[in-house]
Amino acid sequence: MPAYPKDESDVISASLGRLPSGSPVSAVTTRLLELFTSGEIAPGTRLPPERQLAATLEVGRSAVREALAALEVLGVVDVRPGSGTYLRSATSELLPQSLSWGILIGHRSTEELAEVRGALEIYAARLAAERITADGAARLEAHLGSMRASLDDLPTFVESDLQFHLELAHTTGNSVLVDLLQIIRSLLRVWVDRAVEDVEHARTALAEHSAVMEAIRAGDGDAAASAMAAHMLTAGRRLTSLAS
Repeated sequence: MPAYPKDESDVISASLGRLPSGSPVSAVTTRLLELFTSGEIAPGTRLPPERQLAATLEVGRSAVREALAALEVLGVVDVRPGSGTYLRSATSELLPQSLSWGILIGHRSTEELAEVRGALEIYAARLAAERITADGAARLEAHLGSMRASLDDLPTFVESDLQFHLELAHTTGNSVLVDLLQIIRSLLRVWVDRAVEDVEHARTALAEHSAVMEAIRAGDGDAAASAMAAHMLTAGRRLTSLAS
């Protein structure tokens, strides 16, 4: 019998307790992650709504929203619009390790994480060019098309950008690489989602993604890695300037 039946949001909330006044998003994320990966909540359980979690933790709803967004990238929760947020049936084996790294998250850590993410994205682009299937290429093209169509809708553009990178990682067929990129991106998400601030940034990002896609389509691993390196350089500069 699971500790928390699917409808016992009050019991789950009670297990969280309050956080100290002024706690950052990283503290909210850590508190939720510790409970959600403790094994005490049955997979598939619907979690308390943002409003209830914010009231229990005594933090703002925006902090809870950003924490849940990071946990969704990690694969811990599944956010279903109109239905709620649910605990997923499996989480990455790397999650306990990510907690012990203690990198949630200052300026120096942001710069170092951005460097690691850049190296992994470059490697992923090279592998994708060598391994991608026709179906994988079609999915990447669809995300690129969504970016192109949403230049004037930055939230949609940023989401399409995220999906492009996630799909590219999956096309490598390397599950460890996928897990590492998901973890690093979730730790950086507070800034990554703000790194495209205007239409000009979006146009630059679109051109850089298009160059990566062209190289992958041609099966040219060197060109794909070079194009991704150029993108990571400009994206990394924007990200670290936001975090400083």
